[in-house]
Amino acid sequence: MAVPAGGVPAVDPFDIEEIFPDVDTGSVLPRRQAGSSPQGLAVTLVADYTLIARSWLPSAAIVALLGESGVSSASARTAVSRLARRGVLEGNRHGRHSSYRLTPAAAASLAAGGTRIAAFAAPADSWDGSWTLVAFSLPQEQGTRRRALRGQLRWLGYAPLYDGLWVSPHAPGPAAAAQLAAVGIGAMTVFRARHLDVGAVAGRDPITAWDLVAVARQYEAFLQNWEPLLPRIRSGAVSGAEAVQARTEVMDTYRRFPVVDPLLPTRLLPAGWLRGRVRETFAAVYDGLADHAQEHVRAVVTRCAGGPWPGIRAHTVAELRTGADRAARA
Repeated sequence: MAVPAGGVPAVDPFDIEEIFPDVDTGSVLPRRQAGSSPQGLAVTLVADYTLIARSWLPSAAIVALLGESGVSSASARTAVSRLARRGVLEGNRHGRHSSYRLTPAAAASLAAGGTRIAAFAAPADSWDGSWTLVAFSLPQEQGTRRRALRGQLRWLGYAPLYDGLWVSPHAPGPAAAAQLAAVGIGAMTVFRARHLDVGAVAGRDPITAWDLVAVARQYEAFLQNWEPLLPRIRSGAVSGAEAVQARTEVMDTYRRFPVVDPLLPTRLLPAGWLRGRVRETFAAVYDGLADHAQEHVRAVVTRCAGGPWPGIRAHTVAELRTGADRAARA
């Protein structure tokens, strides 16, 4: 989700409906993982190797690298064009050759996302037992504003306890408060309180705003998909296009988890919650493939550009935090 920085207008590089397809209705059900969109893959690919320096990439290289992930040339070009129209990428042309890079607004948003990914599954659980509640009321005819608010709340880690009452276990920081204010609706109240169980038959615990069973299934599917690859990664057997494809796909899947499980308090979760194991697996894949993937991306870019190309660097999980901080200030 976009985080305004230095007065730069907010841009959402990803579509919340990739994660929650029923954002209009406030559904608690996250989308089952069934492949990534070309636009989502393109943003992930570009950010993985250029975010910190906001480097340019030849459009031919972006198309070629997406092709190695099974995206057709036509679909890849369409994805890049649409991302440029949405303000996620900006283009530059030299004769017959064009290149693209992240816009400042998209880089700021992705930098904030990198911070969340780096912090996700941190072992400390210092929840104070309070909930942040956002109550709002919008007329049915203001569907666009309702949709924008619900999407913004999802990116911020809130979930719908009731139609007009969304909850989060975390206190909103300055950036989150600014984003809520930017939605610009008057009929909204934000407050923090503790849940009081009065024993009502129809009462709801705030944690039920999240479908924990569905999230657990997504964690299990992630582990089933990626843990078997770890021995080959550790032995150095995954390289070239395979390394780039795997690294892009693991990030494109993992980036959704801080939204569907926004560091929910451990004491409220079922025993054996897989968040920590998923994070360890992600880091092992993402970092373990960094060198091989970087080498291949540089080779593809050099081939498409007709010579060496500066600014291509694979970021590690640890660098997502420090690099994201630098990108957000850039």
